[in-house]
Amino acid sequence: MKIYTKTGDSGTTALFGGARVPKHHIRIESYGTLDELNSALGLLRSGSIPSDLDGFLMVVQQDLFVLGSHLAAEPGKAHGYLPEIESGAVGRIEQAIDAMEAQLPPLKNFILPGGHPLAAQAHLCRCICRRAERLVCHLAELETTLPEIIHYLNRLSDYFFVLARTLNLRMGIQDVEWRP
Repeated sequence: MKIYTKTGDSGTTALFGGARVPKHHIRIESYGTLDELNSALGLLRSGSIPSDLDGFLMVVQQDLFVLGSHLAAEPGKAHGYLPEIESGAVGRIEQAIDAMEAQLPPLKNFILPGGHPLAAQAHLCRCICRRAERLVCHLAELETTLPEIIHYLNRLSDYFFVLARTLNLRMGIQDVEWRP
């Protein structure tokens, strides 16, 4: 299979289901941002992530591919052969957040992204996740979109925030508090 098809040379791309849309279409922006998030997450995982956290992040990468496949599908045409979004995926994220928060000191101030490089990368993942969520919310106003995708992204951005704090704690670095 060739990697290039030349079918996008005119500035359009195909959705699962056959429709062609401009490459700047909000649907393409949405799943493209999920791909960017997945790449940033891959960069985070390439660092010295503690193994108990890395296993969960691998599951998140798999989940992001599933979400992206649903966003890449023409509404109502291709969902029959796409992998299902796990019904417990959001609950799994909430459990991971709760487990990490139980180990963290209470949050008393806003914190600035930073600290250990792994924590800073987790904050970057959080920001990309929030952008993806905004784009999918916009898409949902225009076209049929699975609400589970928005739920997942909303919870995942919270997860990345708590992950950043957890990584700083485990690496012995204080969160950088915002001092107005």
